[in-house]
Amino acid sequence: MLAHFFAALAFAYLGMLALCQGLERHYKQVWGKAPSARLRRVLRVGGWICLGLSLYFCGKAWGWAMGPVGWLGMLSLGGFGLLMLLPYRPRLAVWLPLGFVPLWAVIETLT
Repeated sequence: MLAHFFAALAFAYLGMLALCQGLERHYKQVWGKAPSARLRRVLRVGGWICLGLSLYFCGKAWGWAMGPVGWLGMLSLGGFGLLMLLPYRPRLAVWLPLGFVPLWAVIETLT
């Protein structure tokens, strides 16, 4: 269950990050140039897919009666984390998800 909880949080953060980077203003803030129209579309679609995966893992963690409620909390946590990082450390906000994979592997082996 802990692995599902962590996966839900990670995908919520990734989804919010991808949707954020799908906007020209935030993409310029991190990378210093405007994204292409195709990249914006890919980021937006990928963001919605990640949010859907987050909902799936919340359903697996808490059941489908409480999963959507937990998912709203995960969206809030992921969005708040991004909100706190993006203005001050925009590159860290983008590279932070690389740390999710080893952490998830450790959690998966412990459970």
